[in-house]
Amino acid sequence: MKKFKDFRWHKSQRILKASRLGDVYKTLSNYFGPQDWWPGDSPFEVMVGAILTQNTAWTNVEKAIKNLKQERVLTPRGLDSISVERLAALIQPAGYFNVKAKRLKYFIHFLFREYGGNIRRMRKETGLKLHQKLLAVNGIGPETADSILLYALEKPFFVIDAYTKRIFSRHRLTVQTQSSPKRLSLSQDYKVWQSAFENSLPRRLGLFNDFHAQIVAVGKNFCKPHNPLCHDCPLQKYF
Repeated sequence: MKKFKDFRWHKSQRILKASRLGDVYKTLSNYFGPQDWWPGDSPFEVMVGAILTQNTAWTNVEKAIKNLKQERVLTPRGLDSISVERLAALIQPAGYFNVKAKRLKYFIHFLFREYGGNIRRMRKETGLKLHQKLLAVNGIGPETADSILLYALEKPFFVIDAYTKRIFSRHRLTVQTQSSPKRLSLSQDYKVWQSAFENSLPRRLGLFNDFHAQIVAVGKNFCKPHNPLCHDCPLQKYF
């Protein structure tokens, strides 16, 4: 098994046209099988997990969620009633716990203000309007908002995360613009990356859900920040 100290380009490597993203999904789906993502027992738990997973590993989030369940506060009403100090102590395994406790409180206040704490009422809102409202909540950025929309509220928004940018910048993902092809880079805006996927794929909830999960599987198992296992990766054929 060959490992690379760092990732280096070779002239023989190809660009990956955004129009082939459907083929990429099929390749990953055949390799990994259905991923059944996001882990969570309820839409509200998924929302909490999306906020807690910012800048930390999911294994740490699981410990924090377990603490919330043991205290029987993993409900909108429970998190609304608990103090921010107590909440921070319970979610300590997730890291940045003081900041994340405040962010959870901001989200809970939003949930009660806009929807009376009712997730079903929230789900009835249109995706675009929900997206705008979520981005206005302190501590919720595009990735967190879209994770909530896709995985908890069943709205087809493609989630762009660090795995997505790493994998597809290495594959030189390129979109066709009116003037010329444009290659996406790590520094480009979230919306540019999201548009590349959403404009190249059928806007289907199940597809967006599983494709993002497949990307996470590639990032964890093959396309690592350093020493990527390119020769064993299911996406090797696209180089």
